[in-house]
Amino acid sequence: MLDLIAAGAGEVIRWEDLGLRNGIDLGFFTLRFYSLAYLAGIFLGYWHLSRMIREPGSPMAQRHADDLFFYCTLGIIIGGRLGYATFYQPELWGSTDIFKLWEGGMSFHGGLIGTTLAMIFVSWRNKLSLIRVGDYVSVNVGFGMLFGRLANFVNGELWGRPAGPDVPWAMIFPSDPLGLPRHPSQLYEAGLEGLLVMVVMLALFWRTTARFRPGLLVGVFVTLISLGRFTAEFFRSPDVQLAEFAARTGLNMGQWLTIPLILAGLGLVVWALMRPPLVATTPPPAPEPSSA
Repeated sequence: MLDLIAAGAGEVIRWEDLGLRNGIDLGFFTLRFYSLAYLAGIFLGYWHLSRMIREPGSPMAQRHADDLFFYCTLGIIIGGRLGYATFYQPELWGSTDIFKLWEGGMSFHGGLIGTTLAMIFVSWRNKLSLIRVGDYVSVNVGFGMLFGRLANFVNGELWGRPAGPDVPWAMIFPSDPLGLPRHPSQLYEAGLEGLLVMVVMLALFWRTTARFRPGLLVGVFVTLISLGRFTAEFFRSPDVQLAEFAARTGLNMGQWLTIPLILAGLGLVVWALMRPPLVATTPPPAPEPSSA
């Protein structure tokens, strides 16, 4: 990042001069960093969740974490892609391009819906508290958001609005037909939706008793990541097919979809703080009995 700012102090930064590639060429196949980012976020989240459930008061056992890993992965991928097709590029419906995940095009809101459905299913099947499962899962989402937004930058996609000379880190992206210096909004989102969310959520779980107030962690997460997304959208160019919608309504599609989430997150925080905390010695669910 310091190199980008230093380069920008002399002249406009060009994305192609940064030496970035969108994947690893294996000869017969290109392994996309976009796909690797999703995998890294999912596996790191699973590893960290497995550590979390060893602490006192866990609402689940390892077998439940394993189920969540599988079904949430499906929810992220399927929900994210279908959400993108629904909210941002409806012409993907009915086209085989909808399966080309390696080309990018995933919706945060679609992934959130898919993950929520996965948590509902796992909680219902195992008779777990949905709100507490959501608390534990929410602590780990920042990993994937950070890697995903960095992958957007590496891909040179989802660049921001035109930036003036007062933004020394503005850069020109090769996919921009106008060739204008723009905000690297992917990095703003990586910081707000990824790094900031990670720092706050990890601190709340490991340094406070927030996990003993059902709904508090997931409420803080939803509020924080939604506010981050809403803020970053002011610097991000709307999708080409939705530019007219953004100009007509004054807000990007992502911002309109985020407003209800901000309200829901704040409501969850208030609800959680008004209820008495759980006893810190609540035992975790018993592991699945092994068959002899």
